[in-house]
Amino acid sequence: MKRNQTQAEILMPHPVAPDKPYVLSLALQTLLICVPVFMAAIALSVWTTELADIIFTSIADAYLQVSTFVAATFLIFYSIEKTLKIDATEMLRRDTVWQVPAAAGLGALPGCGGAIIVITQYVTGRLSFGSVVAVLTATMGDAAFLLIAQEPLTGLAIMAMGFVVGTISGWIVNHIHGTGFMRQKGSVGEFDEPQHYDASSNWLDRMWYLILIPGVVLAGLVAFQVDVDAMFASSFHQKPATLIGVVGGTLALAMRLAPYFGMAGDVGFSKSGGMLRRTVADTNFVTVWVIAAYLLFELTIYFTGVDLQALFDGWALFTPLVAIIIGFLPGCGPQVLVTTMYLAGYVPLSAQIGNAISNDGDALFPAIAIAPRVAVVATLYSAVPALIISYGWFFIME
Repeated sequence: MKRNQTQAEILMPHPVAPDKPYVLSLALQTLLICVPVFMAAIALSVWTTELADIIFTSIADAYLQVSTFVAATFLIFYSIEKTLKIDATEMLRRDTVWQVPAAAGLGALPGCGGAIIVITQYVTGRLSFGSVVAVLTATMGDAAFLLIAQEPLTGLAIMAMGFVVGTISGWIVNHIHGTGFMRQKGSVGEFDEPQHYDASSNWLDRMWYLILIPGVVLAGLVAFQVDVDAMFASSFHQKPATLIGVVGGTLALAMRLAPYFGMAGDVGFSKSGGMLRRTVADTNFVTVWVIAAYLLFELTIYFTGVDLQALFDGWALFTPLVAIIIGFLPGCGPQVLVTTMYLAGYVPLSAQIGNAISNDGDALFPAIAIAPRVAVVATLYSAVPALIISYGWFFIME
């Protein structure tokens, strides 16, 4: 025994280098996870039918229009926690009067990242139902980027309105039902502890961030209605932006679903991992639902031929109501459509206001996955202020 070696050091297990079969197994699993990514990239280049274009565009849009902003939001959120040495999640979950405006503030941020953070924290069982109502009422989703880009003053005004209305709605709900109404119990373990993680995820995470870097740049351009495929098209590939979106979205899907097939991949929501690992896991969870939403919406339109614009034809009195009902649809696609129609002059501002308050964006998908009953009830609650404010604007201002 060495002179200065303590008993604790002797008993402490020393790190053991993994054997070669284990390393080969991890490498093989990583390769298998990447197979769908390569296949999707190749299929994008050779499969040119209208249906294929819808599928690939939906995956790319989900990644570039939502996942990249969600990842950026998580990175900022977790960076603040780490830099300031505070637990922002714990602060959000404190059962105080400020919990509701904090949730509404996150929901009012452009995109769905802030709202998704609140929804994912609801599963801890310590977030009040009023906070969920506040964040779903305040959020406008990705439609906020489009509105800010074209009418910045209107966009900022609606964001401020969403924060105020969401805060008041959340406080009223908590006052009526109490902070413990519909609070989740017994679901903490499912999302707080990682289910599967090992060394192969390090390589996948690096690839994930390597794709995210150009993805964020493209997402910023897309948010301001720039045709990024046309901008970066070359003789090598005519749709480079779509290619990055498809690769990023498929990788997120593969990483998230890998553990269900007995392979290393992603983990659930966890505070035990580092900032970068938590961002990957949480963003991938959201991406699965967003891609499903985009595909469901676009394929339904493709196979049924439903024309959402036709819903607005008819009496002007029902236009805000139709916009509010569309706001109940999960995902940001229908809401972006309403905002596009408002900017084009097809619907009045009252319809835009009603849709902005009633819609929950992509945050509704993780809410449905985690707590479906809560998601439905909270969405219905958001319809009350949407009806009051949109029709108030309609009769007074229009």
